[in-house]
Amino acid sequence: MKKEKHRDPAIRVVLLPRDTNGYGTIFGGIILSYIDQAGAVAAKRVTRHNVVTVSMKEVIFRKPVYVADLVSLYADVISTGTTSITTRVCVEAERAREPHDTHTVTEAEVVFVAVDADGHPIPI
Repeated sequence: MKKEKHRDPAIRVVLLPRDTNGYGTIFGGIILSYIDQAGAVAAKRVTRHNVVTVSMKEVIFRKPVYVADLVSLYADVISTGTTSITTRVCVEAERAREPHDTHTVTEAEVVFVAVDADGHPIPI
């Protein structure tokens, strides 16, 4: 069995009943919001400037997230341009009812642009 390298999540959160949709699982928009935040955490490690989200590439929800699951979002910078930073965010849920039972929920690439105080793109 190959031992996985320890990773620190950009964000870790326990999701609550207020985050549920009509089906009793966590609303996808909540997860998207956390993906955006986790990607920004990674992007901010590259630049001291403010960053804004430009795009979020395809997001496919492979597994549901339930109330009380511990959700960890891991983010890495995968490329940088003159003004842009692309991050990869992986979302994992550890089931509240079955500790140590962890599932990859979704992944996404999020592109950010560094901006000045007026919101104009600036070099990283």
